[in-house]
Amino acid sequence: MSNYPNIELIDRLELDIDESSLFVTLFEGLVWRDEPITMFGKTMLQPRRVAWYGDEDACYTYSGIEHRPLPWTPTLQYLRHVVEDRAGAVFNSVLCNLYRDGRDSMGYHSDDEPELGRDPVIASLSIGAERALHFRSRVDPDIPTVKIVLPSMSLLIMRGTTQQLWKHALPKTARCKSPRINLTFRAVTSR
Repeated sequence: MSNYPNIELIDRLELDIDESSLFVTLFEGLVWRDEPITMFGKTMLQPRRVAWYGDEDACYTYSGIEHRPLPWTPTLQYLRHVVEDRAGAVFNSVLCNLYRDGRDSMGYHSDDEPELGRDPVIASLSIGAERALHFRSRVDPDIPTVKIVLPSMSLLIMRGTTQQLWKHALPKTARCKSPRINLTFRAVTSR
C-alpha cells in the first residue's frame, strides 16, 4: 500500500466563465437542500447544504438516503465536460455541496457505495473559500494524515483504490468565514 492516496491536484482549472460569476450562478441557481443524516443512532441535519444533479438514471444512495438527480443545468453540463476532459473519465452525475463557512464540514468517510463501483474516479471541483481536505488511511493507523489544500478553482481527482484504502474529511475551521461550493463529479450505476 502507498503512504499517499492516488490523487491528482490541478491548482487552477481554466474555464470560459470567471470565478465570481460561476460562484454566483451556482449559489443562486442550484436547488440546495438541508438533509438529515443518522450517526450513532441520532438523526440531525448535515453540516452543509447539498444538491444532486445528473442523468435521469443516476440515482445514488448514501447515509441511507436515496438521491434522485435533478436535470443538468447548462452550467453544470459545461463543467461536466471540462472536468471529464481533464480527468479522462466519463461522469453521469454531480453531488453539489455548499459549505456556508468554516463551521460547515464533512466527517471522515469513503465514497465506496456500490453504485460507484470498485475503483471509482471522482473529480472534485472547489469554488470559493480555500479549505483543506484530510485523508486518513483505512488500513494503517501509523500512516500520517495527508492534508491537501484546495484553493478556489482547483480540481482534485481521486482514482483507483483511494476509496478502498483511504477516508477523507473536510474538518471545521474557525479561520474560514466565507462560503465554498464543491462539485464532486462521479459515475453511478443503477443496481
